Amino acid sequence: MTFVQLIECRTDKVDDLNRLMDSWVEQTRGRRTATHSMVGADRADGRHVVEIVEFPSYEEAMRNSKLPETDRIFREMVALCDEPPTFTDLDIVRDEQLNKQTVRRFMDGLSAGDLSVLDQLMAEGYHDHDIADETDVVGRDAMREKCTGWLDAFDLGMTVESQLADGDQVATRWTFSGLHKGEFMGLPATHKRVEMTGTTIFRIEDGMICEGWWHWDSMSMMRQLGLVRM
Repeated sequence: MTFVQLIECRTDKVDDLNRLMDSWVEQTRGRRTATHSMVGADRADGRHVVEIVEFPSYEEAMRNSKLPETDRIFREMVALCDEPPTFTDLDIVRDEQLNKQTVRRFMDGLSAGDLSVLDQLMAEGYHDHDIADETDVVGRDAMREKCTGWLDAFDLGMTVESQLADGDQVATRWTFSGLHKGEFMGLPATHKRVEMTGTTIFRIEDGMICEGWWHWDSMSMMRQLGLVRM
């Protein structure tokens, strides 16, 4: 179970606190068990500083606390604060990764041929980068036209294999399988079933997909359709 520790203190030496954390990160490289750390200043009270540290489990957090560098950094942190820091230990019982869910809904919608997901989940000014296209597609309507072309050409299915989220970006590894039922890149329907893999990175703002980078095995698809021979 993921474990999170909140460390709260009062200080006006936030820059010194950040440098202290940078030092700890460098000195514990390869040995620390923390997986994510953030330091935030209270907007209503800039002297109220909260550090949020994430660990894979409580046991890993305890291992981390026993590092000699952790003990030293803590003593130096206390010296920077107006009063001793307070600690809150949290076992995470729910972890909503909304951006990943947004991308999965979008992929599932495309797989079902439901282009209404573009209006629901894609920003009007969406910017699309595709490794197979020389020119980027810009705008939700232009993306709708592109998706329509794929749906007309293939009885497609997309399966989300795995996802990684980092900040406002979500990387999704997917598998494509589709029956070639209509014209594609000038090639009439072959009624061949093609399969390929790919990865898409989406950037999300305010719950809407606003930019995407598609990397897919275009050469494999071309070979399966007989467009290239190697």
